[in-house]
Amino acid sequence: MTTATPTAGPARAATPRTSATRAVLRTEARLFSREPGALFWVMASPAVLLLILGMIPSFREHSADLGGRRVIDLYVPVAVLFALIMSGLQAMPPVLVGYRERGILRRMSTTPVRPSALLTAQLTVHAAAALVSSLLVVAVGRLAFGVALPRNIPGYVLALLLAIAGGLALGAAVCAVSRTQKVATAVGSAVAFPTMFTAGVWVPVQAMPDTLREIVQFTPYGAASRALDAAAGGAWPDWAALGIMALWAAVLTGASARWFRWE
Repeated sequence: MTTATPTAGPARAATPRTSATRAVLRTEARLFSREPGALFWVMASPAVLLLILGMIPSFREHSADLGGRRVIDLYVPVAVLFALIMSGLQAMPPVLVGYRERGILRRMSTTPVRPSALLTAQLTVHAAAALVSSLLVVAVGRLAFGVALPRNIPGYVLALLLAIAGGLALGAAVCAVSRTQKVATAVGSAVAFPTMFTAGVWVPVQAMPDTLREIVQFTPYGAASRALDAAAGGAWPDWAALGIMALWAAVLTGASARWFRWE
């Protein structure tokens, strides 16, 4: 009986913190669902972008320059990456920095729920939102324009998960360097535009000039576009592209952890 007492104590002590962490996750998910702006830009706008582009007749025509593919086929992975950009750079940073600016993170440090639980909840909610939005984009591409589903599912899922990790790590880095909510919004927008370019929002990476394409593919979203496109076509994503994505995710995560301040 005496040996069972030390084991039961830590188990009982861990229960309130675990329950509180789950409560934070549920609360953040509920708050996210009540934000029309976040729901539109993260969940709906990528699919809307794909629908608009698909209405351009030339985008639905097969092109010899693209290996017999259509422009709209190339834009499905691009719209997926657009969802990650909206989630990681436009939706998450203002919320987290706003919590810190209002002292919510500091006050949480005195409760059973540590500020890290709120950070984890935010990352989880926005990762889930980006994933759902990505699935919606793939479904719209298939149903509206007959875009083939990804032929290499394991490779596509791996590339998508690495892209989500890199996108959220980039968003966390924006949170780390932004002192106020307004600054976070401005920095996130400033970073979003070049990442949209490297993701191929304006010109698909595959249609860029050779030199520019080689440069872009060393960026996190350029590598992601390359990996997703390869997996969609049935090939295994290039290991160099996967390595670049993993490296960016690791570097940005390390930088965020080093620079982030709870108050």
